[in-house]
Amino acid sequence: MTDAGTEPAPLIFALQAQPESGPEWSEMARAAEAAGFHDLVVADHPGTTAAPFVALAAAAGLTRHVRLGTAVANLGRWHPYDLACEVATLDLVSGTRALLGIGAGHTPAEWLMVGRPYPDPSARVTRMIEVAETCLSLLSGERVTFEGSDFRLEEASVDWPPERRRVPLLVGGNNRRLLRWAGANADVVEVTGLGRTLADGHHHAVRWSPEQLDASVEGVREAARGRVHPPILGTLVHVVEVTEDRESALEILHRRLAVGMPPESVPTLEDLGSCPYVLIGSRAEMAEQLAGHQRRWGFRRYTLRPPLAPLRSVMGAPGAD
Repeated sequence: MTDAGTEPAPLIFALQAQPESGPEWSEMARAAEAAGFHDLVVADHPGTTAAPFVALAAAAGLTRHVRLGTAVANLGRWHPYDLACEVATLDLVSGTRALLGIGAGHTPAEWLMVGRPYPDPSARVTRMIEVAETCLSLLSGERVTFEGSDFRLEEASVDWPPERRRVPLLVGGNNRRLLRWAGANADVVEVTGLGRTLADGHHHAVRWSPEQLDASVEGVREAARGRVHPPILGTLVHVVEVTEDRESALEILHRRLAVGMPPESVPTLEDLGSCPYVLIGSRAEMAEQLAGHQRRWGFRRYTLRPPLAPLRSVMGAPGAD
């Protein structure tokens, strides 16, 4: 939340993208940096998306300034030692531009395909915290002995690169306990507005009402109290549409969301018009939305998805410098 009488902090934009081919990914990485994105991030859904650290390492050789990270690594499937080695390598080859973005994971197939039972939300968050804490300890140069819920480390260490640094941590999700841990530990907290996983195993019900978001953000802030540097608050934007007819576009989106989603989960038109997960309208209207989100919730960082053309309108909106 912005204090009265103070200038709002500048907004930060990240691009979440996926390689479709070698040449396309090269162009995407260069375009993200040229467009002024602060971060280029890659999702982690094995079997349906590219391996994130391979893609990010390829982008490192094509860029000089944009930060490179996961958004988010599914810590349900990563061993902390393997994850620490991947992150350390990315930080080395990118010239200290790595960002570790983590989440608890939600897609059942990512467990079932490798013969593991799909954990409940509590168990997934527990494992995320265990993996994150041990991974960060390894990256800081500690020797780690730890008995986790389903892994063990014995005097483990990652002894390179010789010039190490603290890799920034992003936590994404909507689980209450996850967000509280993130408020106490992360550099960036990305509130996604996603509810329970639907029957297809990939899509979600949504929690897009302002009141639900109020509760999520308050949990983060409460956990962050006393921190010298509280986390940057941000969100994943699911829909971007540049239009001069905002009302009609919102109505079309409302009807589209109602198909295949449980009726109780369908956001109202009013919710769609006020939540930060949707940016629809002219450049001036989107600027007004961004300013309103920052005033109410303190959101400074927005993760956007291609195509790039409408995203340039968001980043070039008045007040979004």
